[in-house]
Amino acid sequence: MTTNIPTVDPATSGGVELRKEPSYLRVSSGLWSWLGTLDHKRIGLMYLVGVTAAFLVGGALAFLVRLHLWTPDGALFEPATYNQVFTLHGVFMVFIFIIPAIPASLGNFVLPLMLGAPDVALPRLNLASFYLWCTGTILAIYSIINGAVDTGWTFYTPYSLETGTAVVSMGLGVFVLGFSSIFTGLNFIVTIHKMRARGQTWFKMPLFCWAIYATSVLQVLATPVLGVTVLLLAFEHIYNIGIFDPQYGGDPVLFQHFFWFYSHPAVYIMILPGMGVISEVISVHSRKPLFGYKLIAFSSISIAVISFLVWGHHMFTSGQSEFVMVAFSFLTMFVAIPTAIKVFSWVATIWGGSVALSAPMLYAIAFLIIFTIGGLTGVFLGTLSVDIHLHDTYFVVAHFHAVMMGSTALAFFAGVHHWWPKMFGVMYNETLAKISAVLILVGFNVTFLPQFEMGSLGMPRRYATYVEEFQIYHQISTVGAAILGIGFALMVGYMLASLAGGRRAKANEWGGVTLDWHTPTPPNLYNFDEEPVMTGDLYDYTSGIPDYGKDAPMDKDELAERQAAEGWNA
Repeated sequence: MTTNIPTVDPATSGGVELRKEPSYLRVSSGLWSWLGTLDHKRIGLMYLVGVTAAFLVGGALAFLVRLHLWTPDGALFEPATYNQVFTLHGVFMVFIFIIPAIPASLGNFVLPLMLGAPDVALPRLNLASFYLWCTGTILAIYSIINGAVDTGWTFYTPYSLETGTAVVSMGLGVFVLGFSSIFTGLNFIVTIHKMRARGQTWFKMPLFCWAIYATSVLQVLATPVLGVTVLLLAFEHIYNIGIFDPQYGGDPVLFQHFFWFYSHPAVYIMILPGMGVISEVISVHSRKPLFGYKLIAFSSISIAVISFLVWGHHMFTSGQSEFVMVAFSFLTMFVAIPTAIKVFSWVATIWGGSVALSAPMLYAIAFLIIFTIGGLTGVFLGTLSVDIHLHDTYFVVAHFHAVMMGSTALAFFAGVHHWWPKMFGVMYNETLAKISAVLILVGFNVTFLPQFEMGSLGMPRRYATYVEEFQIYHQISTVGAAILGIGFALMVGYMLASLAGGRRAKANEWGGVTLDWHTPTPPNLYNFDEEPVMTGDLYDYTSGIPDYGKDAPMDKDELAERQAAEGWNA
């Protein structure tokens, strides 16, 4: 100890010990130390702030849509403005929030820790990916100022070629966001191949790493198709070159094929990382090894492969041949097999486990409920005869939100709550977190279950007005959106409050056994005090971890601050 820091007996100070190096949060200070950082953890936190802001913007736009639909004639907007609002909601939620949310924020922070690596393989590319995401987001915001977009987030031709709104600048924003996604995926693939700890074979990798690996393959292989598609759309819009525009010999359905060839794998780019988060959360908070580890790992790869073969189920009403539609319908049902393997493995892990109903676990249980609803309702949309009736109705809206927002977002929240003490070394208010989880689960179901019903009755999606018989469904849905908003606002509030005055997190708050829980809390700049070596089984809860239950180690400045604040005696 240095002379200016009082000596403290760990036996009387909650087991406090000095860390060998300062945490990554304290190793440097100032705005540029963040904006120019190559540390994967700081880049992950910058992503976390960015995607959370995008989520709040997209959520606010969604609530405006619900308020508008309180009355059959529309309460807030002219029809053209309504089209712009729901389009911006979709763009912010899909391209700016959901696709990068888990891989770019949680993946960046946690993946190297789980692999026992000091950083990602390509730190400068990692920072470039973040700034590409920022650039794409700025272009999307510029598009709002420049006339917004009213095509829906899918930019379907021929309308996207005819509208006078900012399709080109928004398409350019999506193009840049796609490059951010590609670079992130490439970085993670190289990191997983080259930077695993000694002794960590492929089948000693946590399942979150398997999920990120499968996602990264999709990002690298599928995203270029989106980039080419929006680039062709821009050229068609500016130069009328006759690719998608029928009046110049183009085929508008070709755009749908290109778009969904990317966008159905993109569905799994959104959901696979969430599945990885749920695997980790359920295992840790059930104090039990995951049931069927290899089945879950291979199912992630299977989903990634099959996802390239099912894009046509989005186009059952586009005039495809019956043979092609039957093939796509079969493949759509087939992809349910590896997905069901995951669900049954999660349930089997919970069964007989020592389950702790912590906030992360409540979010994971909410994920299981809503993901099951989304999966079962997908069977209806994958069935040819039924889909013809349900296509372009609110049934599709509800199903899509159950799989994307209800599942991916809940997995994201579960992961943030799970790794928050590792990220910041402080804990949020557990009681408020549990209340928030319940509010979000209730609010989601109140919002979207009525939409399944009115969709089955024929209510079209994206309409600014509707007949009076659907009013009660829309009003119940709007009440549910208000409950959701309260839950989200509460979450943001207690998370920010924890940064200002939350209790100090334990070194291993949840008793996890993967390598990310062997780092100091918060981690050092290069994560580990000593090079980690992987020994024993991956999910072995029998022996525990030596530092489980102790306060996280502090550096000298942190120790001095705590001593001054709590009045410790020298």
